[in-house]
Amino acid sequence: MRTQWLMVCLLASLLSGGLVANVAHAAPAATFDALLEQADTLRSANPARFRELLAGLNANTPDDLTVGQGERLDYLNAYALALGGRYEESIAAATALFERAQGANMKVRAGALVVNTRAITRDFAGGLRMLGKVLPFTRDDIDEANREHVFGVAAVIHNQAGQYRIGREYAERVLAITEAPRARCFAGQTRLQAMQELKQVPSEDREFNLLIDGCDAEREPVVANLVRAMLARKWAGEGSRSRAVALLERHLPEVERTGYPPLLGEFHSLLAEYKLAAGDPAGADAHALATIDRGGGDFTKPLVAAYRIRYLVAEARNDPVQALAHHRLYAEADKAQLDEVKARELAYQIVSHETLQQTQQIELLNRQNEVLQLQQRVQEQSAQNSRLLVLMLLLLLASIAFWAYKTKRVQVSLRRLAETDALTGISNRHHFNERAAATLARSARMGEDVALVMFDLDRFKSINDHYGHGVGDWVLQRVVEACATSRRDVDWFGRLGGEEFALLVAGADGAEAVRVADECRRCIAAIDSRESGHAFTITASFGISTTALSGYDLTRLLTHADRMLYRAKRGGRNRVCLYEIPVPAALQVADAHLAPAHLDAPVSMRAGERRRVTAF
Repeated sequence: MRTQWLMVCLLASLLSGGLVANVAHAAPAATFDALLEQADTLRSANPARFRELLAGLNANTPDDLTVGQGERLDYLNAYALALGGRYEESIAAATALFERAQGANMKVRAGALVVNTRAITRDFAGGLRMLGKVLPFTRDDIDEANREHVFGVAAVIHNQAGQYRIGREYAERVLAITEAPRARCFAGQTRLQAMQELKQVPSEDREFNLLIDGCDAEREPVVANLVRAMLARKWAGEGSRSRAVALLERHLPEVERTGYPPLLGEFHSLLAEYKLAAGDPAGADAHALATIDRGGGDFTKPLVAAYRIRYLVAEARNDPVQALAHHRLYAEADKAQLDEVKARELAYQIVSHETLQQTQQIELLNRQNEVLQLQQRVQEQSAQNSRLLVLMLLLLLASIAFWAYKTKRVQVSLRRLAETDALTGISNRHHFNERAAATLARSARMGEDVALVMFDLDRFKSINDHYGHGVGDWVLQRVVEACATSRRDVDWFGRLGGEEFALLVAGADGAEAVRVADECRRCIAAIDSRESGHAFTITASFGISTTALSGYDLTRLLTHADRMLYRAKRGGRNRVCLYEIPVPAALQVADAHLAPAHLDAPVSMRAGERRRVTAF
């Protein structure tokens, strides 16, 4: 079970934020600190009272407000913005608080609010980036409730991003470290959601009912009713649709009192779906309209379902005008929702271009077929209405053009993802091999020289081990930037893997390749590592092979250049080695007597020095 607007689990996760006190224990207070505490405790359990308290706090802020009081008030105001649907304002306020907060506990709470709100707005990349900033604070001396909250946030955003296995693991970490009923309510709901998506939902209702009872006891109607919605879906899937309708209708007044649009949309959408299946089109249409008017959000699954149900109801009433209007809204909402799902999946994996293209073509044909079928019905039923026919044809043409445009955009995006190394922006190994092979074949036909330069960062593992992978990624990006000035547009620069790179220099002999490689070596050595926050030395070892000696076979060029790279490593690193054909030992002895001053070996360069090394 999953709806796009199952966001109550996000705002439910927001409310744990370091506080797990029960509302029943929140006594009236007159001091500013006590009112802050009471508002913090009530912000999800009683949103109306929370807003009243917050308005009073903002109107009666004391002149001698402490830093801690100010940060807590700012957090509550940012939370209120998210609760009211003003997500971008909430993100801006919470981000600013995260940056300036003096204590780890407030940083965790503000950062978690940003993560949750970005997940609500479907900005999973931004949310995961902020989560990466927040998680390190779990190692600091922070409140246990805040540590639980961070894990809960991680569970929620991974669920929302479709990574349910990871979401379940984080939720179970919360359940393993806390006995707080409130925190267990939120974590249990997140875990149950992930299990439903993984099709591992318990066959018995006991776990659902225990979770509902626990959330009700903590006066968390939003989370409790979210679990009821999941239970209703389970019952409907088992064939007990009337039982599911009874459960939803019994608790609909309580859901209405929460005033939370996503939960309202979820309940009304399910009721509309089940009533339509039960032969009650009027009831289904009423609940679908309530979903559209009060469900909140753009192009969510409840909204898509509502438009679809209204379209089916209008069609059953033989009202082609309304059916067309609702079908157009349904098609737009469904397409936008599908696009959002694709974007979410692309954040974690790259789907093969051919498979995605085939899927999109089938989807496009199915959508066109739906429009064509609707066109046929409208033409049969409204032969005298020419304006409606023109409108329908324009809609068809616009849909085809839009889908063609979207398909082209996705193709271009996938091609770029398939050819580019995500971290450095240069060619990945597969794309580099393809372009290098093509360049070598062309150069072989034209009789042009080509050189292959391979280099590997020295002691890169030590950098990762000592300073972390984030600093390692920074080093790789700076290295690529440093070497960019040494290559031409006709050259191919690629990352072969890890810290190993290759540069194919067209029209270059060994001497020119040595010059290019040494320029790269000097640029890399000149990188100022202090920008990363640490001071360390960055160097690289280079190996070169040319077509004059290795031929135009890419595998042989890579093998010889790699051999020279490791020659440079063994020779002390931070140097360049050029491959040359080995001279037989007998010939070396003879030549040593005849002209020893003219026998050159592969070039090894370091810090401007030129040394002779044994040829391979």
